[in-house]
Amino acid sequence: QGSQKRSSSTPETPQPKRAPSSRSPYGLFSPGSFSPSVTPSQKYSSRGGRGEVVASFGSIPGLAWRGRGGCTVRAFGCPEQNLSRPYKFMFQKALDVREALAGRVEELGEVLRRHHGLEGFSSATLPAQEPVTVLGQISCDGNGKLNARSVLLVGDREHSGGAQVPLDLSELPEYSLFPGQV
Repeated sequence: QGSQKRSSSTPETPQPKRAPSSRSPYGLFSPGSFSPSVTPSQKYSSRGGRGEVVASFGSIPGLAWRGRGGCTVRAFGCPEQNLSRPYKFMFQKALDVREALAGRVEELGEVLRRHHGLEGFSSATLPAQEPVTVLGQISCDGNGKLNARSVLLVGDREHSGGAQVPLDLSELPEYSLFPGQV
């Protein structure tokens, strides 16, 4: 038996914990492979319209966005009424986001109820012998992949208290669902 000397790692000479494998696909998708080079490309430096503002939120009343394919997008309401204070994108608190999403689910539920002529919504947690209508969002169990065995219905707060109920889709001939669908 030969003795193996353990390599020492110091802050001045760090040793990687794992030797990089030349066959590993992770090297292709490392942050270094997506990082821009130090010198900007010729295409970037020769582009036209640098510094030109194409559109800004709330600058023009009645702003209408146009795109290819015949669709148009309009901002509803006056931006000053919609935004009551300065807004930093992606700096919201999780509770504020949850409140906004829950409010949207309730609004959409009311529109669906009126459109389909439904009497009202029942709780997703109470057992029932006859068919009932419940309001909620499609979600996925903890594994992160939506399939026939992982679909959950997260009930609305008003009727179901946000309870999660597994859905059995095995007897449906076809279905089309996505996470967040109301």
